Amino acid sequence: MMFDLFKRIARPSAFDAAGLGTDIIARPIVAGCALPPGTHGVVVSASGHTRRVSAGGRLTMADNETGWCFHPGPYGCDLVPFAAAPEIGLRVHFAVDSPDPRVHQQRFDLFLASEASGELALANLAARIEAALQRELAQGNLELPPCTTLDEWNAFRGGFNQLLYTRFGVTVDDCVPVDLAGTRDFARELAARAVADAPAPQAMPAPLQAAPRPAATPLEDAQALRRLFLELPCVMCRVRQAALPQGQDLFRQQQAFIGRLDLVCLAASTMPALGLAAPGQPLAPDVQQRRAAHSLRAAAALDEAWALLARLERAEDEGLGTLLDEADRIAANLEEALAARKQVAFNAEAA
Repeated sequence: MMFDLFKRIARPSAFDAAGLGTDIIARPIVAGCALPPGTHGVVVSASGHTRRVSAGGRLTMADNETGWCFHPGPYGCDLVPFAAAPEIGLRVHFAVDSPDPRVHQQRFDLFLASEASGELALANLAARIEAALQRELAQGNLELPPCTTLDEWNAFRGGFNQLLYTRFGVTVDDCVPVDLAGTRDFARELAARAVADAPAPQAMPAPLQAAPRPAATPLEDAQALRRLFLELPCVMCRVRQAALPQGQDLFRQQQAFIGRLDLVCLAASTMPALGLAAPGQPLAPDVQQRRAAHSLRAAAALDEAWALLARLERAEDEGLGTLLDEADRIAANLEEALAARKQVAFNAEAA
């Protein structure tokens, strides 16, 4: 009987750590597996709360929890700061930040819980970092002019470092300019750009209108809503903790922004199902795509909110008023996108 008892005890399956620390940053892991040397674990509950498991430990998880194993790095990648100039690059080396005891949830852990699905490859994270960098440069929030002076480069590095820490929870170890001309197929890139910019054939001239966006998928809608549900409370908490100089005007602006974010959090947590116009009433596929498109717009505004936080933490006192004005714009975009997502079904019925 004793031998039968030992036979019934299932040994945990071995965790496949191949590629971790090189091409793979994080990989899902099941309960009972021991973390390989040099790696860390992140346990995510169904509600999005996370806890970190130190290296060498064994993961114990409840039935409604999922686990990740990640290697802190360092990692290296080449980024293109300007999409129109693919030969200009930045060679970046970064690592996942060590736990900050001042916060209850680490930023990289939140990134895994809200945005990662399956294996997180280095190329995937590098693409997200590049998109965030290009957006900040295009909006003028970061500056990288030609023939950059030392002071201009230091200002760019400070903003870039803070952006990656605030948005992804990674720390930049090194960042240097690099010529990528030898690694780019310009003919292929120009051909792809020409195909993307080519107008659709029309029988007769049509009035000028915006280019159609790619149709949003149900998976993208679910991912965007998950990000809003998990990340908006963290953004609101970071805004509340921001150190502002003494002054009633800035305090009122900060409190008004927090109040609007609170209402946006409520709206995000009460979003209707994608495929239903009402209980028992399915929504047409084309209307579902319009509803999902509004979720993606809200997620884009959420990205801007994280970037604003990065600038808020580095801003001088005289620039805080301008940043809080921009916070009002971001809050308005979030409110409008989520309200439009709820209104889609009513507009479809009226039509």
